[in-house]
Amino acid sequence: MATYYSEDHEWITVEGDTATLGITKHAADQLGEVVFVEQREAGDEFEKGGEIGVIESVKAASEIYAPLDGEVIEVNETLADNPAALNESPEGDAWIYKIKISDASQLDDLMDLDGYKALIG
Repeated sequence: MATYYSEDHEWITVEGDTATLGITKHAADQLGEVVFVEQREAGDEFEKGGEIGVIESVKAASEIYAPLDGEVIEVNETLADNPAALNESPEGDAWIYKIKISDASQLDDLMDLDGYKALIG
């Protein structure tokens, strides 16, 4: 199992052709108190760079961008009832999607943890 990071402050943990996607603790801290999460539905297909949801906090609304091509296979339903889970466990229980990866070569465009830490300084 490998974990990758995007410049849009998302983490992606990969097992085979399936990935779990969420936002980083840094992103959650920047957003402040999350009050609503708009998510796509299972079965929705998307392309790298496309908007795949919105996270609204008391401070701002922030789009979730697809870090690679794929299809939503599972949505974390608990975020609808408890969006603040993104503040409590952004890199754990509060994942946003499980996705089926269409093009694994796109993972090469993402960062490892050291690269991400360098990005956020």
